[in-house]
Amino acid sequence: MTPLGLPQRLIGVYTSSVERDLKMRKTTILLANDQNVIRQSLRRRLESEADFEMVGDVGNALDAVRLADEFKPDIIIMEARMPGLSSAEATKQIKARHPQSAVLILTMDEDEEYIIELMAAGAAGYLLKTADIEELLQAIRSMRTGELVISRTVGQKLVKHMARTQAVAVDYGQHLTPREFDVLKLTARGLSNEKIADQLGIGTRTVRQHLMNIYAKMGVSSRMEAVSKALREGWIGLDTEERNKEAPKRRL
Repeated sequence: MTPLGLPQRLIGVYTSSVERDLKMRKTTILLANDQNVIRQSLRRRLESEADFEMVGDVGNALDAVRLADEFKPDIIIMEARMPGLSSAEATKQIKARHPQSAVLILTMDEDEEYIIELMAAGAAGYLLKTADIEELLQAIRSMRTGELVISRTVGQKLVKHMARTQAVAVDYGQHLTPREFDVLKLTARGLSNEKIADQLGIGTRTVRQHLMNIYAKMGVSSRMEAVSKALREGWIGLDTEERNKEAPKRRL
């Protein structure tokens, strides 16, 4: 039996069913930004995507928490710094109440300490406003399937931060196996199950099994929670060398 209580032979069937459901249903999105013109412009652009459904837009983090309670959106796109309740605290409250909702931070802020605080609070994505619109759309779709999304620049800053703080490696004997740790590190880089499988020379079903073992050992229920906890505990840094280096086409 697996950590989910399912026989091993049913894991592939279960996962395929979940993936089909995700493709059939529109991704619900809540937008939080204190600049009205930017917020309305971005909302109109997101509404033009056939697989997206906007459930609301707000100008502060407190209202974002309130609407998250009401609509339980799949994705919450939030400005990093807004008046009143901090985005880090709002993210923490949203993830505590609705762990299935993924928070994407969109900002010009590259402060390392605040990035760490937001990721530790449970944010599953962090993009700079210099990103092109196609990168944002791809980030939303990737996060919808449970992937972690971090811009190359932010990832490099996190790597430097971890190097300076001399992060302690996880104790394989008490926590994860070497292979599980490999999967966790690749997950932290935002790789999909398919790309992790390709890099490690294993099947996607095996990757899913490793992830379930990681969740069980770490006491979490998603890849975002696993990476956030690993960052918080200093187990891993973020290696972004293989991220997409394509030049931006249109700015946000």
